[in-house]
Amino acid sequence: MAHEKFLLKNVGKRHSTSLAAYKASGGYDGAAAAMKLKPDELVELVKKANLRGRGGAGFPAGMKWSFLPPKRDITYLCVNADESEPPTFCNRVLLESDPHMVLEGVLIAAYATRTTTAYIYMRGEFTEQFHIMQKALDEAYAAGYFGKNILGSGYDLECYIHRGAGAYVCGEETGLIESLEGKRGWPRIKPPFPAVEGLFRKPTVVNNVETLACLPHILTRGVDWWLALGSPGSHGTKLYCVSGPVNRPGCYEAPLGITVRELIYGDDFGGGMAGGKKVKAVFPGGLSMGALRGDVFPKIPAAGSIDLKQDFDELDCKLDFDDVRKYGLLGLGTAAAVVVPDDADIRDVLLNVSRFYAHESCGQCTQCREGTAWMYKIAQRLRAGAGRSVDLDILVEVSQNMGMMPGMSICGLPDGAAWPVRTLVQRFRAEFERHIAAQPPRAAEEHIRRVNPAAYELPILGARVGA
Repeated sequence: MAHEKFLLKNVGKRHSTSLAAYKASGGYDGAAAAMKLKPDELVELVKKANLRGRGGAGFPAGMKWSFLPPKRDITYLCVNADESEPPTFCNRVLLESDPHMVLEGVLIAAYATRTTTAYIYMRGEFTEQFHIMQKALDEAYAAGYFGKNILGSGYDLECYIHRGAGAYVCGEETGLIESLEGKRGWPRIKPPFPAVEGLFRKPTVVNNVETLACLPHILTRGVDWWLALGSPGSHGTKLYCVSGPVNRPGCYEAPLGITVRELIYGDDFGGGMAGGKKVKAVFPGGLSMGALRGDVFPKIPAAGSIDLKQDFDELDCKLDFDDVRKYGLLGLGTAAAVVVPDDADIRDVLLNVSRFYAHESCGQCTQCREGTAWMYKIAQRLRAGAGRSVDLDILVEVSQNMGMMPGMSICGLPDGAAWPVRTLVQRFRAEFERHIAAQPPRAAEEHIRRVNPAAYELPILGARVGA
């Protein structure tokens, strides 16, 4: 079923990055409508639309804006264009194909929050996208959409593009703020939250690129139109990414609530698996949200470890902010699906996932710094054909004792590291066990002696390392 595209409506069109082309299709009409309202009225309108953040957490944007102190001398808006969640590229598509839509969203959000200075924090690897955005921003300044007395309203707004240095943890809002201030990019202890004390210790709002890109359309088409899209509690459309061995990998727009199966197999989306392969696993929200089992296992009994009570087909999971949790996932995340084919070795998947998070942990929290490293080392041993069944138990136990959920970390990176590891072990334990059973006798002991003989006698969870 084809869906109307409005976030991607200009993608592929000639001169889509120019101000003239954007205005020809109604560009900046939403900003003009917004400035006819008072800032507080605009905040209430966005709250009524229940626009939930598209960056991963799904927190309502209007509610986040309302947390700002009523009396403040200066407010900052930080636009999160870091987009480091593998393999997410929906923000990149907007930045490179429709930069003025993003800038119009920035203007609307800034006006609503009475912001005087906005910063677009862009991933450092986005070289081409940076130049496109800078050119668009220069055009917008020349046309009077930024600077002094915007649209004759008396409202002033300065906007700057800041390029990051390629750290995953800077996608977390306080890590972004620290980096923007020129310091090491790692998260701050909260409270105080950014709305009270953020950039340069002033009240700050941090919003994702896609979240802001929705604002012009809500203003021009109305709240009722927006609320009619999507599923209950998850309104509007979403940019979905799909990558892996599908026939049509890419970025697609659809109302919130399409299923994982539709995203992979739908003719308007992934178009099915390439080469007649089947889906072994899929990470539907980017890596950090966790994994589902694919159609290699069409119907599986619920496991107590993921708190599900009935038999279910996991590809029927709806991609909205609520249904994903019923399937034991951390959340919708960035809605960037990573498809793993049936001929992939699940040990390779575990190794790649754990390696990424061990590398990207900022090291500030002990349980994240050490936990991600432990999980990576165990994954290396499993992949080397020297694993033990107890290693699988250790992976689950470590993953359950790190993160914000148990109240042990400053940011959500360890939760994002734990969830894919935990769900891979829980849902594919039988495959891991088969590989372990096929190993030569005492392979684990010999591997540990060879790699780290000094640690051989150290106790781990009450057992010898070589036991």
